Amino acid sequence: MVPHPPLIIPEVGRGQERKIQDTVNAYHEAGARIKSLRPDTIVLLSPHQVMYADYFHISPGKWAEGNFGQFGAGKVKLKARYDTEFVEKLCGMADAEGFPAGTLGERDRQLDHGTLVPLYFAEQYWKEYGLVRVGLSGLSLTDHYRLGQLIQETAEALGRNVVIIASGDLSHRLKEDGPYGYQKEGPEYDRRIMEVMGHGDFEKLLEFPEDFCEKAAECGHRSFTIMAGALDRTKVTAERLSYEGPFGVGYGICTFLPCGQDAKRNFMDQYEEKERKRIRKLRQQEDSYVRLARQTIETYVRTGKKIQVPEGISQEMLGGRAGVFVSIKKEGRLRGCIGTICAVQTSIAEEIIENAVSAAVRDSRFSPIRSEELDKLTISVDVLGDMEKIGSPDELDVKRYGVVVTKGYRRGLLLPNLEGVDTVEEQIAIAKRKAGIGEHEKAALERFEVVRHY
Repeated sequence: MVPHPPLIIPEVGRGQERKIQDTVNAYHEAGARIKSLRPDTIVLLSPHQVMYADYFHISPGKWAEGNFGQFGAGKVKLKARYDTEFVEKLCGMADAEGFPAGTLGERDRQLDHGTLVPLYFAEQYWKEYGLVRVGLSGLSLTDHYRLGQLIQETAEALGRNVVIIASGDLSHRLKEDGPYGYQKEGPEYDRRIMEVMGHGDFEKLLEFPEDFCEKAAECGHRSFTIMAGALDRTKVTAERLSYEGPFGVGYGICTFLPCGQDAKRNFMDQYEEKERKRIRKLRQQEDSYVRLARQTIETYVRTGKKIQVPEGISQEMLGGRAGVFVSIKKEGRLRGCIGTICAVQTSIAEEIIENAVSAAVRDSRFSPIRSEELDKLTISVDVLGDMEKIGSPDELDVKRYGVVVTKGYRRGLLLPNLEGVDTVEEQIAIAKRKAGIGEHEKAALERFEVVRHY
């Protein structure tokens, strides 16, 4: 587990690297340990490799090169040979189970700095390796863990001696004068992640809330999770080598040496069983609005058919009309959300059915929900009240009111009381982005209340 600040390279830092000397020393120690392991293959997980919302990109080809030109040190270059057999085997295993990973969609052959910085140090100690370069995705943490398991299975199938480098800085919000300012979640994230990684407690990686990670502006959590998956059911000796954050960004280095099998370290299985129990308990408490949305989603995903309004639905759902939003989450992360500002269907029940199908398979931000995900979903239904024009943001309350922003034909909506949205300013800014309205453009404001069903 390593960070990737370019200034750690002497030709880039020009003396600044001495301010993170503990990180420099730890990097050299990690490089020496790589040499002692004499790996055939280095699998490098980088947040700055090509990233897609619903697909893991694995670099294709026979080789790639890169330099630190964008950081003022173009003469510092690296060229790496890819382990094409490992890449082919890994992609084949992913394809065999329909897992979304492969070599499609390369945009830039150049090695990114999340790859270059770790290899700069590794190559001072060991050069006889083939590289496998893997990007992250917008998929769930368990999907990242599963990719790690596939890497493990590939290494075993090929008999490869493999070192995995999980490249990633920690929080970028440690100081007011840092690159992204200060958020209290920043230092808290770094404290927690160094505790987790320093002890090899990988099961806790899957339990970090999505909004907490976003507020901390972390960089490497998904890299670390893939690495954890590659060490599934494996006993490790974990060692924390360094942690620093003088520039407002956290840099942590830890090493993990496998030392035998341990069936009890099947962390994703344990986490998913907890999630299934949690969802089963939630399902027992869901009201009729959410039950209708869930029945709609499950039927459509499994059969491709939209249900009719069932018998026994309340008169409110049959006779009332309103805009409705259906929100779907998986492991705390949004998996789909579609709704209508005003009533389109002839009843609230039909509005729920239509929008539940759309949220499940037509939200362009996500791939359609798969049948194997159905028992992992949390669903909520928001029934919107009447729109009320307002003259100022002062008339909003982020917990009580949703907001609609309008500029000409552009219109954006954000629901109230959302995780990670704590201020009216954030609420309006997000609604504007959804509508394609510029941050400083003036827009008409409307507010509305919702009845949220769980």
